[in-house]
Amino acid sequence: MGDLQHFGYFFSRGFGPQAWGRSDWDWGHDWTKPDLYQQSVRALEQAGMDLVIAEDAISLGSPATLDLRIRQAYGGPKHDPLLLAPYLFAVTQHIGIAPTVNAGITPPYLAARQAATLAHLSSDRFGLNVVTDTGSARHVGAAPLPHDAAYDRAEEWITLLRRLWHSWGDGYVGDPTDWHFADGDALDAFHHEGAYFTADGPLNALPLDGDPVVVSPGGSGRGLGFAGTHSDVQLALAPLTAEAVRAYRSRVLTAAADAGRSADDLRVLFVLKPVLVPSVEEAERVVAASRHPSDADFRAAAVAWSSDSETDLLALDLDAPIPDGTFGDHVSAGTVRGLVGDTPDAPLRELLTRKARLGRISAREGFVGTAEEFADFVEELGADADNDGFILSGDLHPAQVYRLTGDLVPALRRRGLLRREYGDGGLRANLFDF
Repeated sequence: MGDLQHFGYFFSRGFGPQAWGRSDWDWGHDWTKPDLYQQSVRALEQAGMDLVIAEDAISLGSPATLDLRIRQAYGGPKHDPLLLAPYLFAVTQHIGIAPTVNAGITPPYLAARQAATLAHLSSDRFGLNVVTDTGSARHVGAAPLPHDAAYDRAEEWITLLRRLWHSWGDGYVGDPTDWHFADGDALDAFHHEGAYFTADGPLNALPLDGDPVVVSPGGSGRGLGFAGTHSDVQLALAPLTAEAVRAYRSRVLTAAADAGRSADDLRVLFVLKPVLVPSVEEAERVVAASRHPSDADFRAAAVAWSSDSETDLLALDLDAPIPDGTFGDHVSAGTVRGLVGDTPDAPLRELLTRKARLGRISAREGFVGTAEEFADFVEELGADADNDGFILSGDLHPAQVYRLTGDLVPALRRRGLLRREYGDGGLRANLFDF
């Protein structure tokens, strides 16, 4: 038996047309209505997931990539996942919901007030997935920032949120015997004027028992530093070998120690999208077929990476390396590295062909296999690398959720890896009860 690990679900293409382009669309769900997502999140709670993280991007992309991003609904449209969260809380009792909030376009006071409200409404099950996306800045009249400066702004933003969340201090009394609600003199009526934001306290929301959980992605040195200093959950992307996981965790935990925190103050959860099939033979067939991607598979890989990088890769010479200067400052080093790997001089066609390929779980080259194989992999990595757990990725569509969890949940539970019940408390309690 292995040790319990934490599991969550990454709603990877956001609050948009779920199952578009797949046969799951024929189930007839209306992606603009809440019942589709309510059905899915109830299933994830039954499966023992700690939280659902909802991806978001407020922009459809640059003018050059608009058609590429919406032709197959890959990059949009997307509705605001923050406004979906109350519908998900209404049909669940334990699972946490962490919509994406953009630190560059959401004023700190507004974000702090919304988060405090949703934390109360959900009994402390609300979290924020904080992103530093700068490509959306033009939609709100803000200037785009280079990668590291965007993290500087996010640092100021989250620090200001925390001050606002704590701005009532000991001022709340709530004594109905003499109808004494609060002491105004105890509130922090501060004035903040920083490099990126100006705001006044105190916050016009009831104080919290504990801060909402902060989630952050980002694999750059700056991103890992932000996670170590400010985050409760780091969404990690790395090769899932014991050596790579230990190295990644070490970098985050070193940043946490530098900020006066410990390994007990955050969870590093690795994001992946396993392809689970009924048999080893089927896994071998799927992997073999991916070695020779069809034109549709090749184009799907190109559209995905064009969307992620807001760069129309199909407009480039496929038989030449990606020219220097193709990606702007808003594209993270991790995104570029994810495409080019260690061979930046390889022809673009070769890079995209690699992205279309799949690998077997047992070979550690990918995640195609049976539920039993994947559960063995999770147990082994947890033992070898002291891993905290995983975030499984996909659409928040019932067919995909059931397909992923149907055989996997029993396989994980038989090995003692996945919780069978929740304790008392909200999202923070879920994440830190073991």
